[in-house]
Amino acid sequence: MKKTLLLSSALLISFITLAQNEAKKDSTQQKEDIYLNWYNKSPIDDEIFGAEVDKAYQELLQDKKSSTVIVAVIDGGIDITHEDLKNNIWVNTDEIADNGIDDDNNGYTDDIHGWNFLGNADGENISNETLEITRIYRRYKDKDDLTKEEKKLYKDAKKLYKKELRMVNMQKKGFEKFKDKYNTTYSNITEALGKDTLTIQDLDSLKEINKKLKKDIKFQYRFVKYGFSSAIFDKMDDMVNERLDYHLNLDFNPREIIGDDVSSLSSANGNNNVYGPEAFHGTFVSGIIAAERDNEIGINGIASDVQIMALKVVPNGDERDKDVAKAIRYAVDNGAKVINMSFGKQLSPYKKLVDEAILYAEENGVLLVHAAGNDGFNIDKVKQYPTKNVSETKQISSWITVGASSMSNTKGFAASFTNYGKEMVDIFAPGVRVKSLTPESKYEVADGTSFSAPVVSGVAALVLSYYPELSANELKDILLKSVNNYATLEVNKPGDYSKRKKTVLFGDLSKTEGIVSAYKALKLAEEFSK
Repeated sequence: MKKTLLLSSALLISFITLAQNEAKKDSTQQKEDIYLNWYNKSPIDDEIFGAEVDKAYQELLQDKKSSTVIVAVIDGGIDITHEDLKNNIWVNTDEIADNGIDDDNNGYTDDIHGWNFLGNADGENISNETLEITRIYRRYKDKDDLTKEEKKLYKDAKKLYKKELRMVNMQKKGFEKFKDKYNTTYSNITEALGKDTLTIQDLDSLKEINKKLKKDIKFQYRFVKYGFSSAIFDKMDDMVNERLDYHLNLDFNPREIIGDDVSSLSSANGNNNVYGPEAFHGTFVSGIIAAERDNEIGINGIASDVQIMALKVVPNGDERDKDVAKAIRYAVDNGAKVINMSFGKQLSPYKKLVDEAILYAEENGVLLVHAAGNDGFNIDKVKQYPTKNVSETKQISSWITVGASSMSNTKGFAASFTNYGKEMVDIFAPGVRVKSLTPESKYEVADGTSFSAPVVSGVAALVLSYYPELSANELKDILLKSVNNYATLEVNKPGDYSKRKKTVLFGDLSKTEGIVSAYKALKLAEEFSK
């Protein structure tokens, strides 16, 4: 998957580890699908540490009536025709489809299912983009008359840009070295065996009779075991080149096709193509929230009475503050009660635009759910944007930040990649080996806090659909007070990829010290409503 939507942890892991993970993934997906709907399971009933969604339906909701909740997914593109999602897509009934007229006078022509902020009126759309640190560094590097604020922004961007560029170039060298070693060891072994393909049995037998190849066999063993394909090298190569050709390329500026003022909300941009050039991430996120339940295909989403509003703002690169702000305002103005935001970046040059938009959401009773990020950082110390902190003294009250957990309460319970923070991260939710929807009515397994956030958004929508009188702040309070608490569980510290990993208490990673629970949240909502 692409970095853009909080998948930059790949930059912190060695290419060897990436290759092993890809090999394991390919192998696992060929076996029995143990990941199907695990985020809906219960640690008590199923011994799987999900969000207790199925238990809630079975024990609490059988005879209850629900009302529809609109959830805005601010993300990449969404395949609104997916077989397991198409019946749960929001429709703007005030707009007449494809007549070229802004029927509801909201400033968006033919916005039937949402809006794509990454295109122009001619139907051209942005796919790849730079990082925000690249854009800021490029904007200010040849200027002398900077304000105090601009100087600080430039200094921060330059430092981050140079560091990122060094890291990617180092990884490129490391990758080439690793690839050469793989090819050499593979060739040595196959030549000794006189065959082109390898099995574990081949390696075991050769190990006994050829001591010279002992190191080569040890290197190849795990890859043969997990069915590693050398085609993964192409994926890894693409990842590095993508960073250099697009994300960190000072000469690359795709925004020219729009030609708007990125510092002003009044400058128009976009079209109604909510799929866009690429729709993997947004479709995956939407599936977790709203894939049709119990229809005998695909997966079971979390909320059964929900409509997804598709708002495309995230390219393959960093999102623009302007687009995020406009999407939040669009969501609020068009009836969304929950907004899922599975994206983030290191700097925010037009943070004020986003701050004003999230304050607008707060004032209008909308819950904002944001993914914590995948860098293994303590975000109490390392800033990430967007953020619930609109100033030194003001935090958005209707905001939840979500970290990622796994399906078993082992030392790997907290995802190795997840960001964390006792102050900035509110709650954890399933985000490791999650299965969801991908474009063209397909399904895949993936990792990320990007996919933990929609678990919380889905639970929020589920609770709200049965208790529509709840305010956004009350809904947040219920979700945070009803967690399954694992404060004393010892887990590997996120971001530590060493062999001898440091351990921490799970309770030190977030405010609530626990995992979201639909079952407990609905029970608490029922008590609250009495």
